Amino acid sequence: MSVCGDIRALLGEDAGLDAKTLASLTLAYVGDTVYELYVRTLLLEKGDAPVNSLHFKASRLVCASAQAEACERVMAMFSDEEAAVFRRGRNAHIGTIPKSASIAEYRAATGFEAVLGYLYLSGNDERIKSLMALALRPSLQGANNN
Repeated sequence: MSVCGDIRALLGEDAGLDAKTLASLTLAYVGDTVYELYVRTLLLEKGDAPVNSLHFKASRLVCASAQAEACERVMAMFSDEEAAVFRRGRNAHIGTIPKSASIAEYRAATGFEAVLGYLYLSGNDERIKSLMALALRPSLQGANNN
């Protein structure tokens, strides 16, 4: 069982979470954590390193601009349902002004996070795994060299 599956099992099947009915920013809230957990796990799989180094690499990969780039790599693979979730997340009223990314990057990152949150809460771990592998592949290759 995957970590995502383990967490859902602890909550129980009747956790009352229906991804289809949740607000897009709620999905993005969960998806942000899914994204960061994948990044941190994949960095560890590359080899043990000092925590400061891991944190620096992770920070560069989880910022809005990097998430927007990652999303761009996989958007063409989105199903119709995933594309609809992405659009809802991208178009949601965020209420904050990004400091280190353009508004377009921030919106794209939020849309991607919404898709990941939706997939996680729907129990679609394999789909998350396949999207994240493609989304992060070039970034993680560069992270090894820094």
